[in-house]
Amino acid sequence: MGRAEVIVLSEVRASTQWQRLRDDLHARFDQWLDRLQEELPDPQTSLTEVTEAVWQLRQDLTGGLSETIVEQAHRGERTRSYASCPHCGRRLKARPSVSRTVETMVGPVQVKRPYFYCTSGCGGVYPLDAALDLAPGRKQLDVQRAAAQLAIEMPYEEAQTVFSDLTGVELGSERLHTFTHQAAEGLTVLDVAPSREDIERRIQEVAAGRFRRPVLVLGIDGAYVPTRPESARGRRPGQGRHRAKRAQWKGQWRDSKGFRFYLIDDERIVHLLGWHQVQTEAQLGLALKQVKDAGLIPEDQVRLCVVCDGASWIWKHVKTLFPSAPQVLDYYHCTRNRHPGS
Repeated sequence: MGRAEVIVLSEVRASTQWQRLRDDLHARFDQWLDRLQEELPDPQTSLTEVTEAVWQLRQDLTGGLSETIVEQAHRGERTRSYASCPHCGRRLKARPSVSRTVETMVGPVQVKRPYFYCTSGCGGVYPLDAALDLAPGRKQLDVQRAAAQLAIEMPYEEAQTVFSDLTGVELGSERLHTFTHQAAEGLTVLDVAPSREDIERRIQEVAAGRFRRPVLVLGIDGAYVPTRPESARGRRPGQGRHRAKRAQWKGQWRDSKGFRFYLIDDERIVHLLGWHQVQTEAQLGLALKQVKDAGLIPEDQVRLCVVCDGASWIWKHVKTLFPSAPQVLDYYHCTRNRHPGS
């Protein structure tokens, strides 16, 4: 008598779930093919016409596939009848499902999730939102990260146009600014600075074919910039989706300080590292010390000099961290403050 084969129930369930998912994905793809057929009634079209049609419908396909996967992967959350209140622990009964459409880099995804409301005053909750790690707004984290990454490379208005053209996701310049601000919260100079290897590579490119080490300039400065309070951001409390009116808040000028390391290469400059934000003089000094302690600037490979204005708070940090670097007063402040007879 042969040995009986052991059947693992979890494997059977996984196989069944995967087959059901495959069937649903095929059905979704068939729906997309119907739309493509409407856009391309004649299959004998040029490559440009084919790619344009597929490009216009691409997010309907990828977003729909993602939606189907979410429906299968979180079937239990979508059909649950009870949940615990995250604040008071009461057992809550599910109310009718509420649909929510979110925008991702692969397209819009509609999520139908049960709603649970606590009558003790704790408010309503959507457990599926937490299970999917959905961001509060319509634009999800992948969109926010991609938009912020593009915004740091070009002006907001230009980044808005390029982002929409490349992704198909419409995004206003103000929302783009908000995403960039959110992405930068909590970051330090070491989080955004290039690696030492990358900095050394740029230095070697400038130093190639030269007898003397390249000149590395450290510039430090501060300026007052107009800002708006946190009360002017986001939406007002309540159901109405209205931004705060300008008359309800007053702007404030705040001191923005920063520094930049760059190489002098004949008629051009080569950027290495920069850090500018609304911060105090002490915070700037701490950031500059972090760069120094991390060894990001190979001082033995360059001729470091510091070009700044005459503010004492600047030179205090320079003397502490780079005492051997030549200190140069910048041309503008030199000409503005020199004696007429000199």
